[in-house]
Amino acid sequence: MIGIIIAILGGLIASASVIVAKKPNAKDLIDKLIPFQGWIGVILAIWGLWGIIGSVLNIGNLGLAWIIALAVAVVEFVVGFLLGYGLISKYLLEKNETAKEKGQVLRLKLTKYQIPAGLILIALGVLSLVFYMIG
Repeated sequence: MIGIIIAILGGLIASASVIVAKKPNAKDLIDKLIPFQGWIGVILAIWGLWGIIGSVLNIGNLGLAWIIALAVAVVEFVVGFLLGYGLISKYLLEKNETAKEKGQVLRLKLTKYQIPAGLILIALGVLSLVFYMIG
């Protein structure tokens, strides 16, 4: 359940500009989350990586729930990387200039996907919540 909440929060932050444009009253909630964007991103990236590894290790359970879990994990990792890049760069890439430059290039390529990935993550989070409630 915590993973579902983290996914939905990450999706909200990643797609904040679209959500605020459509629902101006959501601005207050999103403004409260923005200061934690980096840490939520790092947690989301780690959670997503862990989910990808778990999905690969449990490929024997291949089915709809497995596919959704893998999709959530991949999108969590991408959104987490984008949201947490500032902290990742500061604490992990600061000492290695080559890694820092490669990370920045990757981030710039992925930035155009941040809003769509955030919206997809919200949808997958809600779908996961439905599966959680049913099963």
